Amino acid sequence: MSIVLVNLTVKFLERTGLSANTIRSYESTLLPLLKQYRRTPIDQITRQQLEQYLNNLTHLSYSTHNRHQTILQSLLNFAVEQGDLVSNPLGLMKRRKPDKTKQEYGNDETVRYLTSEQLTILYSLLKENSYTVQISRLQTLVTLLHRTGARIAEVLSLDFEQINFTDQKFQVIGKGNKQRWCFYSEDVAEVLENYLKYYRYPSHPALFTAQQPLTKEITRLSYSTAYKDWSTIIAKSNALKGFRLHDLRHTFATERVGLMGIEELRALMGHENIQTTLHYQKVTSSRAEEVAKKALDILINTQS
Repeated sequence: MSIVLVNLTVKFLERTGLSANTIRSYESTLLPLLKQYRRTPIDQITRQQLEQYLNNLTHLSYSTHNRHQTILQSLLNFAVEQGDLVSNPLGLMKRRKPDKTKQEYGNDETVRYLTSEQLTILYSLLKENSYTVQISRLQTLVTLLHRTGARIAEVLSLDFEQINFTDQKFQVIGKGNKQRWCFYSEDVAEVLENYLKYYRYPSHPALFTAQQPLTKEITRLSYSTAYKDWSTIIAKSNALKGFRLHDLRHTFATERVGLMGIEELRALMGHENIQTTLHYQKVTSSRAEEVAKKALDILINTQS
């Protein structure tokens, strides 16, 4: 009998050269698969089952979905290298494409971001409900994502000890296993301090923690739990309908285009390709046109 999935995953994560952040990111990505096939021999998991598993990850954006598929394919390639599989059952599988009905876009199309009015609504809803663990935690997560431009997976993999509270910064491991610094302001520090003082479970090293409802076990906050909390909040306002946590990263970039050099923004965002960063200039140009038209309408109405 070949190696079971959980044992293969342990070997995969124990490879030399992987940073602690990368390991945590891989763990959180592979956890849903392990819940289904933990003790299943790897050579008994079929391509059909794996495709069905990936197709069921409907709550993920297409870019995050592609990342899940990439990591899963890497795990299976590792199994081939170790002699546990003859071939990768997901070999040559195509990536999922953006779904425009979900406001997903490719790199050459307009990205979705929150306007100042929508941000006001979002933060008001979070503040009104911040007396609960879930919403206080979400308020802190949202604020960090919006103010630093970090990816959701990067923030969820952070440990408490990785935060430099004196200099108000933290280091993440982005795509391509590249490190970069993320910086936050004083208002973020206040929200973070409140969460750490009253709502974080200190028994776990993770920055964002959660208590499992049945077992009461303290774990690292998962993306699925964060997504549920986010969905609960945005459902309270039609103005926020359809927005994703990842759109906070788009909002960060859109707010900073024109305020700093494009290379500096590229470094903050962790983009490998400058064209990805330049894409936000299109967003800003589109927004400027919209604002100009509104201003013109107001001027005409005032003079008429």
